[in-house]
Amino acid sequence: MKLSAPIPMLKRKARLLARAGSIPLHQALDRIAADEGFGAWSLLAATAAAARPAGKLFARLAPGDLMLLGARPGQGKTLMGLELAVEAMKAGQRAAFFTLEYTEREVLDRFRAIGIDCAQFGSLFELDNSDTINAGHIARRMAAAPHGSMVVVDYLQLLDQKRENPALMDQVRTLRSLARAKGLIVVMISQIDRAYDPSTKAVPDLGDVRLPNPLDLRLFDKACFLNQGEMRFHSV
Repeated sequence: MKLSAPIPMLKRKARLLARAGSIPLHQALDRIAADEGFGAWSLLAATAAAARPAGKLFARLAPGDLMLLGARPGQGKTLMGLELAVEAMKAGQRAAFFTLEYTEREVLDRFRAIGIDCAQFGSLFELDNSDTINAGHIARRMAAAPHGSMVVVDYLQLLDQKRENPALMDQVRTLRSLARAKGLIVVMISQIDRAYDPSTKAVPDLGDVRLPNPLDLRLFDKACFLNQGEMRFHSV
């Protein structure tokens, strides 16, 4: 069954419905699912999972990779990051999600939105949403991570928001070195500049990455961009 909109947009619609109707998010998700012809959101999510591109994207990543994952707000970049973490855990690898943007409850809500109970993966999943997150913090937390572990950083432009943190360029170099030295897959979620115009370019690219501070994007090995349910992947 074809959905009326991509999963991230349906989830946003559910959040708006939950706020407007003062109902729990899971009830709003079920209502949206009913509108799409499903008995519950879990059924919609399970059906959509078969067509989700996260599995294909995960297959193109290798230990040692540093990848940039970019999209405008509401286009599913955080969900894609979490889906990549799920793909890693399904493969028996450890996954860590470092976020300066979301609370633990919000992250768990996003897992539920894609039909995942992260408790099923036990100790394979680690969530860190502390205020101290920067590249050095991530490197220390992942120092003993097994080869092949997935590290998702949410998000690039927040890493040097504190003046005492190293420059963004230096932090990305640190994470690049971490990926190579430990054989980790590091995915950095990124904002896209507001000047990006989807009417002239269907999917953003490296030239559309928002860079409030200097950064050589050639430090990344690979990049993936999302817009309106479309995904484009390429080597840098």
